[in-house]
Amino acid sequence: MTDADTTNDPHLWLEDVTGEQALAWVRERNAEAVAALTGGERFETTRRRLREVLDADDRIAYPRRRGEHLYNFWQDAAHPRGLWRRTTLEEYRGGDPEWTVLLDVDALAEAEGENWVWAGAAVLRPDFRLALVELSRGGADAAVVREFDVEAREFVADGFTLPEAKSRVGWIDADTVYVGTDFGDGSMTASGYPRVIKSWRRGTPLEEAETVFEGKPDDVSAFAYHDSTPGFERDFVGRHPDFFSSEEFLRAPDGTLTRIDVPDDASTDVHRQWLLVSLRSDWEVNGTTYPTGALLAADFDAYLAGSRELTVLFEPDARTSLSGYAWTRNHLILNELSDVKTRLEVLTPGADGWARESLPGAPELGSADVLDTDPDNSDEYLLNVSGYLQPSTLMRGEIGGEVEVLRRAPAFFDTDGLTVEQHFATSDDGTKVPYFVVRGEQPGGPTLLYGYGGFEVSLTPGYSGGLGRAWLEQGGTYVVANIRGGGEYGPAWHRAALRENRPRAYEDMAAVAKDLVARGITTPDRLGMQGGSNGGLLAGVMLTRYPELFGAIVSQVPLLDLRRYHLLLAGASWMAEWGDPDDPADWAYLQGYSPYHNVHSGMKYPPVFFVTSTRDDRVHPGHARKMAARMRELGFEPKYYENIEGGHGAAADNAQRAFMSAIVYEFLLRTLAPEGGVGAAG
Repeated sequence: MTDADTTNDPHLWLEDVTGEQALAWVRERNAEAVAALTGGERFETTRRRLREVLDADDRIAYPRRRGEHLYNFWQDAAHPRGLWRRTTLEEYRGGDPEWTVLLDVDALAEAEGENWVWAGAAVLRPDFRLALVELSRGGADAAVVREFDVEAREFVADGFTLPEAKSRVGWIDADTVYVGTDFGDGSMTASGYPRVIKSWRRGTPLEEAETVFEGKPDDVSAFAYHDSTPGFERDFVGRHPDFFSSEEFLRAPDGTLTRIDVPDDASTDVHRQWLLVSLRSDWEVNGTTYPTGALLAADFDAYLAGSRELTVLFEPDARTSLSGYAWTRNHLILNELSDVKTRLEVLTPGADGWARESLPGAPELGSADVLDTDPDNSDEYLLNVSGYLQPSTLMRGEIGGEVEVLRRAPAFFDTDGLTVEQHFATSDDGTKVPYFVVRGEQPGGPTLLYGYGGFEVSLTPGYSGGLGRAWLEQGGTYVVANIRGGGEYGPAWHRAALRENRPRAYEDMAAVAKDLVARGITTPDRLGMQGGSNGGLLAGVMLTRYPELFGAIVSQVPLLDLRRYHLLLAGASWMAEWGDPDDPADWAYLQGYSPYHNVHSGMKYPPVFFVTSTRDDRVHPGHARKMAARMRELGFEPKYYENIEGGHGAAADNAQRAFMSAIVYEFLLRTLAPEGGVGAAG
């Protein structure tokens, strides 16, 4: 097989997702992995204890406010597919709320003979009576859409419905929705997302829906949405030419489009009279240069009329970035990261500009996330606080008032003797790369290094009862690397590892691995590495480029064939991240780190486990299949397991999640701690 000639790929047949021959190969590999890794006492204990965490009745039921009610989707042992339900704040405060079940997905699946997995619901403001419920088969991204009457707790007869597709749908009013779906030839982009957006009125056939906006065939997607904020009702349409750029328009009632004129790679948000602009690159306006990573504010109507009076709400420095923000009725909450540690601020617009003050709640070595606000009606916010050794706490506050604790998550593992540290490794080009270490007092246990490094995603500290039970209590050390490609230091940190610069992310990961050894935290034969999706690609590169640094590799729902990734499922949408394999200049660097093209006979690779899902319609399972087959062809013995359902998360319910996690931990413990580890599961 030559690198650039995919017609000579001997494993191309494994890209046939549900083909009989391909699935027979999958079942053989699954049987091998199950026989090798399951059935022992430790595996069964781990699986049971992981399931206990997932199904625990006392874990936090995270709510989302919709009008007078708090909504929650809940899965447990009795309801593996889940319950969509709601209660009131007063009930929720009481500790044991009475929930009104709106939709029982298990009962629906049984009644209809379908493998339904909950995919979310859009509820119509302001009375929240009607919802557009999305259900997927087996956890895929593609879903069916059905209109649901929340008060009657039943689907609306002859209501809005869409067949299975990667649709985009949202309310305009009680009788009209914006819809982008598979309308037929040419209606979807090359990435498999809606290109054509229509306005669809109740009681009319979908075929008669009015086209309101069209993107281009090579776009990632097109979109439309209605802002129903009283007094500020507006409609917006637009397109995403690639994963990191957009073109957005205000749509007038007569269909006229007015461009929101900001840089293509900036993102915008409109709240009442305010326009917010988040910058991903420097922007010069009227002689002033606003820096990458800044957040700017302007009066929306004045801006569309030509004014360029901008206020800087956040400006990053070398160690600080903006992780996100959320509006309440009268305030803006900023979630900032300083060396990957959370800092919260509240900004308040007034006659004298924007006032600024701290918002309490962020831990020293943890993270705080604004889960929900009520921007139409109040200054309420819901905050979730956690750390590697700190179970989550759900807090409710109103800006300027007291903060109350609504829920504390249970502690699922013993933290006695465990510590959290932050260190910095030095990458090949001198860049300091932060990483967190969670470990006990006894040295010498197995170490698991986790990373992602892509799409401006930040890895912040958080509690995992499953990790604690299955790894830390086994004497394991856990490490999270904040490598370039992520968003820990803002857009520049991400851009530093884009496209031809992607190897910097891999150099960062290798630097962390070396630093762990230099500090005496672990040794190469005791060091494992795990990553999923883009992190699965990271794991594949660690396997093929830095095999001497690791004793085991786990690559989950991975991208591994960078010659064909853009042709498979949603792959074309990620070319802004990695490059276009059909462009010779891009392929020249892609082939240098594409794992599928860099695995060779005669090499000494650490044991590797590929884990994926048949029903993943985002990252094609062919990546993991072909890589495992290629390695077997070269005489290696990779482990392979493919869940027949489960989507990009690789599992559709808690039983599957527990099994998938347990089999991975068993692989790591057998490989990195063959003598049985330091601790023992209870």
